[in-house]
Amino acid sequence: MSKPIVLAYSGGLDTSFLVPWVAEHYGRPVITVTVDTGGIDAQAARTLAERARALGAIEHHQVDARADYFEQVLRFLVMGNVRRGQLYPLCVGAERVMQAQVIAQVARKLGTNAIAHGCTAAGNDQVRFEVALRTLAPELEIIAPVRDRAFKRQEELEYLQARKLPVPPFGAAYSTNRGLWGVTIGGRETLTSEGSLPEEAWVLSRRAFSEPQAPERHTIRFERGRPAGLDGHRLTPVELIERLEQLAAPFGIGRGIHLGDTIIGTKGRVAFEAPAAETLIVAHRELEKLVLTGRQQRIKELVAQPYGDLVHEGQLLDPVCRDIEALLLSSQERVTGEVHALFRPGSLFIEGVSSPYSLMSASRGVYGEAAGEWTAQDALGFSKIVALTGMFHHRAGAGQ
Repeated sequence: MSKPIVLAYSGGLDTSFLVPWVAEHYGRPVITVTVDTGGIDAQAARTLAERARALGAIEHHQVDARADYFEQVLRFLVMGNVRRGQLYPLCVGAERVMQAQVIAQVARKLGTNAIAHGCTAAGNDQVRFEVALRTLAPELEIIAPVRDRAFKRQEELEYLQARKLPVPPFGAAYSTNRGLWGVTIGGRETLTSEGSLPEEAWVLSRRAFSEPQAPERHTIRFERGRPAGLDGHRLTPVELIERLEQLAAPFGIGRGIHLGDTIIGTKGRVAFEAPAAETLIVAHRELEKLVLTGRQQRIKELVAQPYGDLVHEGQLLDPVCRDIEALLLSSQERVTGEVHALFRPGSLFIEGVSSPYSLMSASRGVYGEAAGEWTAQDALGFSKIVALTGMFHHRAGAGQ
C-alpha cells in the first residue's frame, strides 16, 4: 500500500472536503489528525472521529495539546496582555505553530512523507502552518489543494452532498474555528467593513443580550503571572480558562469584530468570542498596575506588541521570541495576588486587586491626602525642578 497522507483535520468544511478529495485525487489513503488546543469536549471528539471515518479516513488521531499550548503560547500572551489592534486577543491563529509541530511529529511516527492542510490562499493560516512545517520538517511535502486549486466553499459543499458524505454544521454559510483562547467566526458579513453577524451565528455568547444574566462576582488568582485559581479553588491554567469561558460567555464578555492587517498585506475582518481571554488579560493587567513599577510596565508594552505580531504571523519559532519571553518571565516575579471581577451583560468590571507585593501598600503616603516618605518642602522643591525644562523652553522662545 502507498504511504498515507496525513491531513490536519478540524472537522470544518474545508478539511471535511479534503478527506475524500485527497484520497480520490492522489490515490493514497488519508489519515486525519486533530490537535486539540481547546474547545473539543468528549462528544465533539467522538463526532470528529466518526465524521472523519465516514468521509473515508483510514485512521483518525486526536492529540490533546492544551497544556502544551498554554505553556508554549498562552501564558506569554497573558503576561504581555497581548491584543492585536488594541482589541483582538489572538483567539485563534496563535495555536497554529503548535498544531503544525504536533502534526509533523505524528507524520514522522506514521512514516509518511506528505502533510495536507485546508488553508486558503486568502488567509493567514497558510503562512502560519507552512512557515512552521518548513522550519520543523522540511523533508515533508506540503499539500494545500484548497489554496492551490482555489476551491470555493459552495463547490466543496456540493462535492460532499453529491457523494452523500457528512456536511459539518453551518455548511458553507460560516467558517468557525474554536480553541482554548476563544472562537473566530467568518461569514459574508465579515467580507466587508460595515455590518455585524446575526445573533444565531455567534457560538458562545448567543442570546447574551436578549436573555441577560444577573450580575456575578468572581475572584481570579494569579501566581507569578500565571492564572492559578478561581473563587478560592486552585485550578490548572487549562481548567481555569475553560471554566472562565463557561462563566463569562453568557454575559457576552469578549465578543467583538476585529478589523486589521493580514499577514499577506490585505485588510481582513473576523468576528470573535474570547470570554476567558478577555477576563484574564484585563484582570492580569490591573494586577500588574499594583505590583510593577511604571518603567516595568512601559518596557513590557514595548516588547509585547511585537511579540503578539510574531505569534500572529506564525513566527513563534524565531529565536527573538525566546528573548522576549525571558523578559516577560522576569517581569512576573511579583505578579501574584487576587483580582475581583464583576460580570454584567457586555461588561467586565474590575472592582479591586490585592497582592502581598502591593506598591500602593508599601508607601506611607496616601495619594491626594497625606505625604509619606517626603515633606511639604520636598514636594515644593520637586515641583520647581520638574518645571525647569518647560520654563527654559518658554523663556528661550520669548527672547528673554
